[in-house]
Amino acid sequence: MSTIKNVTIAGHAGSGKTTLTEAMLNVAGVVERIGNVANGNTVSDFDSEEKKRGVSISSSVLQFNYKGAKLNVIDTPGLFDFALGVNEGLRAADSAIIVVSARSGLSVGAEKAYKSAEKQGISRILVATKMDDERADFYKAFSGLAEKFGSSVCPVVVPIISGGKVAAYYNLLEDKAYAYDGIKKTEVNIDHDDEGHFEEIKEAFNEAVAGTDDELMEKYFEGEELTHDDKIKGFTIGMADGTIVPVFACAGINGTAVDLLLDFIKNAAPAPKDEGDVKADANGPLAAICFKTMADPFIGKLNFFKAVRGKIVQGTTVVNARTGDEERVGKLVNMLGSKQTDIKECETGDICAIAKLNTFKTGDTMCAQGNVVELDRVEIPNATYSMAISADKKGEEEKVATAAYKIIEEDPSITYVNNTETRQTILSGLGEQHLDVCLSKMKEKYKVLATLFQPRVAYRETISKKVEVQGRHKKQSGGHGQFGDVWIEFEPCDSDELVFGERVVGGSVPKNFFPAVEKGLRDAMERGVLAGYPMVGVKATLFDGSYHPVDSSEMAFKTAASLAFKNGIPQAGPALLEPIVTLNAYCNDDAMGDIIGDINKRRGRVLGMNPAAGGLQIIEADIPISGLFGYCTDLRSMTGGRGEYAYEFARYEQAPSDVQEKEVAARAAKVAENNVDE
Repeated sequence: MSTIKNVTIAGHAGSGKTTLTEAMLNVAGVVERIGNVANGNTVSDFDSEEKKRGVSISSSVLQFNYKGAKLNVIDTPGLFDFALGVNEGLRAADSAIIVVSARSGLSVGAEKAYKSAEKQGISRILVATKMDDERADFYKAFSGLAEKFGSSVCPVVVPIISGGKVAAYYNLLEDKAYAYDGIKKTEVNIDHDDEGHFEEIKEAFNEAVAGTDDELMEKYFEGEELTHDDKIKGFTIGMADGTIVPVFACAGINGTAVDLLLDFIKNAAPAPKDEGDVKADANGPLAAICFKTMADPFIGKLNFFKAVRGKIVQGTTVVNARTGDEERVGKLVNMLGSKQTDIKECETGDICAIAKLNTFKTGDTMCAQGNVVELDRVEIPNATYSMAISADKKGEEEKVATAAYKIIEEDPSITYVNNTETRQTILSGLGEQHLDVCLSKMKEKYKVLATLFQPRVAYRETISKKVEVQGRHKKQSGGHGQFGDVWIEFEPCDSDELVFGERVVGGSVPKNFFPAVEKGLRDAMERGVLAGYPMVGVKATLFDGSYHPVDSSEMAFKTAASLAFKNGIPQAGPALLEPIVTLNAYCNDDAMGDIIGDINKRRGRVLGMNPAAGGLQIIEADIPISGLFGYCTDLRSMTGGRGEYAYEFARYEQAPSDVQEKEVAARAAKVAENNVDE
């Protein structure tokens, strides 16, 4: 059995994940005392933003030895705004510790992490922390877990309640009880407040273990006692195929019973395994997945890899499967939060970080030369919360862009794009806190200040009725003059661009000037007469005009066409169009009424409802894109964090009169201030 165990720690924010991680380090003898999140002195939350905010905002890799095993523990954020960290941890792990509070029970973050791990075929371990809290109720929390996740949930370490308090912890694997003074334990015999309930749990434990293997089942039915090795065997089988999800009670803040969890990880947690056709062969050609990138102006860029096959060796040349580029492997390190320890190679199943690779990004596969394969990438959450961003100081736009791209290197769930229509730069992420952290990093790490504000909507303009107008351009200033004269019919049509036609008779406008007329109209379509937005749905037909044999030119007819546009469009019933998107909102049944009501308030139209995986519902609706401002935060609030959404552009529709009036007034104000580039 491999001595390498890759474990990610996930769950809801505030459930005690980082504190549990710190307790593991303390029990393993890596640190002398357990760090405190509130004091900002944990090994895991080492980033300045994490210390300032008192929460994890990115995944943290902690590699250490425990009783002859190499443990790679990845602590992940619990806030939904930083969901990429959970995906990074799950991509590298072979088992996931899902943390719940014994005080408050199963939370949404834990539920989502459990389902994500299950979806990816990763073994799950449930840990009920905060047993030191006088309001903790392990058995209530356990009942909630069993109700949600079914009969696979199996207790392993449970509290012994005596006199209404936790007196000790019973390890069902060993059939022994331990009292704790901090992390020091003593074997004890203590009576339970509810001995009958405890015996039921022991019986459920033995049945679950025996049910994983025919040989164990036969032994159990014959009344033979299951040994410690039998139980470990059962859990090894059951965790690998998902039929057993062990549950542990502990108190991370003082490390109580955390050693029992570490022993279990060492003895029973799954070893690194094959990934599809890529076998976990120590002697095979290298195949490693980059599951995380850390970019820092002080320590440089680090790419974190899990070696799925073969080994990563310093000084060798490797291939990036995505780009085909070859690179030489430089410095290899093991990580303990921010602390680096140099190593020479990384064996199959192990994790390491590599400094100063140029082409590798999160999700890339590192391969041996001549044997290129592509492993499953890290799932990157879609950015759904967008704001416009601008530099606080004029001329520092390039600095903002450079800082943004550096941040995106380590957090590809952020996007930074220039919207050519609205002439704004848009920063997008997973929520308000996500973008706030991004701005703070720009300031602290890259010394550039920027401000976020609500982005403009990319409206369109159109017309609603047919008109015929003249455009006449005549100018004489000595020598050759300029003359162009056109009559154009404007009418509505179903098109995303100008539809140009002509029905000129008798040569009133020569054919060689038709392209100039069309060009003049197309240029004019770029800025509508209402609020300066591009125009769509216009058909223009040139049907008459006149010319001068000497003074007429392409430029003159182009100008005449633009004058016809300027004269005619205001008479053609101009209207503002707003972009409509099709929204798919995923929610729990309890929140459906609130969500439908909220969509209606945002001027949306519900189209239907359909069941989705995981007991959720999909509400499909058409909604103006302006109605999605702030929707990310509101949807989470209405669904208790369970809700998600995606959308795609559907079409343009005529905006209500109040929206049109507001945009026209805003346009007029800008013109008055001479701030519009006409």
